[in-house]
Amino acid sequence: MKATWPEMKSISPQRTAWLYGPIGAGALGVLMISFVIVVYLQKYKYIFSQPPIFAKIIFMRIVIAATDGQWKEWPGEDKKTEWIRVADGNTFAENVDADAFIDLMGNTFFPSYSELQKPVLINAVTNTLSAMDAPDNVIRINGWPGFLQRPVWEVAGKINEAAAKLFEHLDKKITVVADEPGFISARIIAMIINEAYFATGDKVSTRDEIDIAMKLGTNYPFGPFEWAKAIGPANVLALLQQLYKADKRYEPAPLLLEEVTLNRS
Repeated sequence: MKATWPEMKSISPQRTAWLYGPIGAGALGVLMISFVIVVYLQKYKYIFSQPPIFAKIIFMRIVIAATDGQWKEWPGEDKKTEWIRVADGNTFAENVDADAFIDLMGNTFFPSYSELQKPVLINAVTNTLSAMDAPDNVIRINGWPGFLQRPVWEVAGKINEAAAKLFEHLDKKITVVADEPGFISARIIAMIINEAYFATGDKVSTRDEIDIAMKLGTNYPFGPFEWAKAIGPANVLALLQQLYKADKRYEPAPLLLEEVTLNRS
């Protein structure tokens, strides 16, 4: 006899035990586990869609020529770079298998740079690539004290894929400027320092007063004479003399010329 719906309510528990037995419990468990997996994957699908973290790390071997002072300014050791410090850029050819080369010694160009076929960064604030007849793999940077620590570097030269990867590896943004002496920032700072020497020579004010006035009035991190001390008056004078050849506005102040001459003697 077929039971109707009202009659099914009175069916004994023994006849419906299969709903609560191992089969029913197993089916319910699978359903719950499937639900949890779907929710988990939906929540963390972004993580699983990303490449492994280690895949983003690019290791480089970089050869660098730097003075002790420049080396202290440099970022230093890190897990993604093997730094090879050498005496000068003339020894770069001994490490031709390196990924890049950096010469911070200052305004020196070696013909062997063209044989490296890798990016070569040179600290050349005064000299230009055209004047040095430098090959395409050479890029000028400003290695004056204080400038290497900046997050954005002014550079002159051709930025190919290898050079772009190098700057990215160094965590430096770049501004490509014309291949001219002093880039932009160094030229402006050199002119400010020069004007300060003119003012001191004319007895307008003292060095300390000019430094304080400049920092308070323009919110500069340093005053002109503090900049000159950090950069080196000889470096400032060399840039001004180079700029003066094309523009008489950059005529070096007599006091600056005198100071550098006395220090050299």
